[in-house]
Amino acid sequence: MADTERAASTTSEQITAEVLAAVGNTGDERARVVLTALIRHAHDFAREVRLQPDELLAAADFLRRCGDISDEARHEFILLSDVLGITMVVDTLAADVPDGALETSVLGPFYRAGSPLEPHGANISRGGSVDGEPARIHGRVLDLHGEPIAGAELDVWGTNANGLYENVDPLQPDYNLRGRFRTDESGAYDLWTVKPVSYPIPDDGPVGELLRVTNRHNMRPAHFHVIASAENHRTIVTELYSDDDEYLWSDAVFGVKSSLVVHYERIEDPRRLAEVGSAEPYWELRHDFVLTPGERAGVSFTTGRESAGR
Repeated sequence: MADTERAASTTSEQITAEVLAAVGNTGDERARVVLTALIRHAHDFAREVRLQPDELLAAADFLRRCGDISDEARHEFILLSDVLGITMVVDTLAADVPDGALETSVLGPFYRAGSPLEPHGANISRGGSVDGEPARIHGRVLDLHGEPIAGAELDVWGTNANGLYENVDPLQPDYNLRGRFRTDESGAYDLWTVKPVSYPIPDDGPVGELLRVTNRHNMRPAHFHVIASAENHRTIVTELYSDDDEYLWSDAVFGVKSSLVVHYERIEDPRRLAEVGSAEPYWELRHDFVLTPGERAGVSFTTGRESAGR
């Protein structure tokens, strides 16, 4: 073949077109939409940054190592989604709520399903004084019209004073600082826990490397996890953030929203201590949750408890 008759070189755009055509017959419509958009954006990304072969291999190795470090109690891929802000974008899009209603925040990689169902006013601090400073959290669950929702469930969890969740700390009692509470006929809930503290997310794996490369810290502001659900109302996964925390507006996983910032009041007045039968000062948070109409749904992700011998 003469030089003038040589075949034209294949372009990256041609490869993209071939790949899109290959998935064009995907039977599931939603899968076809997601895969088509993923391929198109990923290929455009590679062209925009002129991704190099060694960089692609490094990315593949990064993802492999995310899998290697993950186990029943730790999910590095969820942590990665969190620190890249993808989790918050997806959650916010999925739960477009009206002003004044409960907004979403991150589930995080430490949720553990099956917490004990506790009675009104129960204390989920099972580790004693080492868990942290006692805190009472109470209020009501309401609908958009301000009417109480009886039988609503709040699935709650948090860390101890060391910033550790019980499923990754074998020294804590089983299901420590976790519990489920249901509202009474007036929509009220009442529980005791400990005041949240800020803590570092795990940085001994690939996600930690990413944070260091981007010159970011690995701290989460003090927060209290809640999954609020009720019949005929949308289930909301969220967190309440303490307004006195230094990391409030630099959260490593971008979970803070203004409506979720709350104030804990320090209770030291002997009369108020006597009202709740407390012999020591405690923190109090009064907070109402406003739910929107919709479908009640479960949370499919859960971690396990790390064994003491790990």
